[in-house]
Amino acid sequence: MATIELEKIVKRYGKVEAVKGIDLSIADGEFVVFVGPSGCGKSTTLRMIAGLEEISGGALKIGDAVVNERDPKQRNIAMVFQNYAIYPHMTVRQNIGFGLYTSKLSKDEKNKRIEEAGKILGLTALLDRRPAALSGGQRQRVAIGRAMVRDPSAFLFDEPLSNLDAQLRAQMRIEIKRLHQRLKTTTVYVTHDQVEAMTMADRIVVMKDGNILQVGTPSELYESPVDVFTARFIGSPSMNLIRGRRTATGVEVAPDGDILIGIRPHDLSADGQAVAGGLRITGTVSAVEPLGPETLVHLDIPDGALIATAREKIVPPVGSDLTCSAAPGSLYLFDASTEKFLGRS
Repeated sequence: MATIELEKIVKRYGKVEAVKGIDLSIADGEFVVFVGPSGCGKSTTLRMIAGLEEISGGALKIGDAVVNERDPKQRNIAMVFQNYAIYPHMTVRQNIGFGLYTSKLSKDEKNKRIEEAGKILGLTALLDRRPAALSGGQRQRVAIGRAMVRDPSAFLFDEPLSNLDAQLRAQMRIEIKRLHQRLKTTTVYVTHDQVEAMTMADRIVVMKDGNILQVGTPSELYESPVDVFTARFIGSPSMNLIRGRRTATGVEVAPDGDILIGIRPHDLSADGQAVAGGLRITGTVSAVEPLGPETLVHLDIPDGALIATAREKIVPPVGSDLTCSAAPGSLYLFDASTEKFLGRS
């Protein structure tokens, strides 16, 4: 295992600066997730760590060594890609052991590593099958197993679950997290899916336009986002935003206000029960999404749209007027001009 240090890392493609001098320290054994929209620089950063992209400026350290000029094979890292990259003509056993064939390990040691990886990943009974006979989740496990047997200093994952269906993604999230807890290997994981980031990471790195906006634990980013972008990117459904102003007793909705009031949909109650000292907003129901134990209620208001949550299987009729309420302490306040976080109310 190893620490990873990014010091003023820059990536340029001609005159375009895709990564703009970022700094980050990743601790030994930590699971760090890079998240952000397409084109934010997260995959480019991962590929620079892997040695697949040349670094235009700054220093990259793995352990105590600067590795800017080292080839990928000299960095002792293992990468798992989005498209699995496993060989269809080889068995699972051969695919997992592919990276060991040129190593100086004995045949017994190679087989031992393959068998151990297969056992950890639940692939023991599948070792002699070919990829065509495997499900998508099993193929992804094969790709992870191939990375595992190399005993790397760090694992790098580049959106490894994006080709899987929703159920398999949820299953593989847990499997990868359990694997990390067992192996304790430094892990850098890239995704555009904030649910993956929230459920898997020790710390999340939020990127936008080649910059790091915020680094923190999932709860830190959820509770204290630095700006509107981070607040809306972290959390599902996205945070509601309305104009408002501060008053002597709290905040109020005001189209000409100098603050933005952020309310997470799960904190905006559509149950019709007033909350003492809270914020009340009335809108017209435009759509409902029944989810079993709760219903997401979409509301049209004069300044835009909101999403609220109705508990206990309440499903308000479309077209009806509904007053929603948010409890004191659940509101996020942002400066309307800079969009920087001001605090909670």
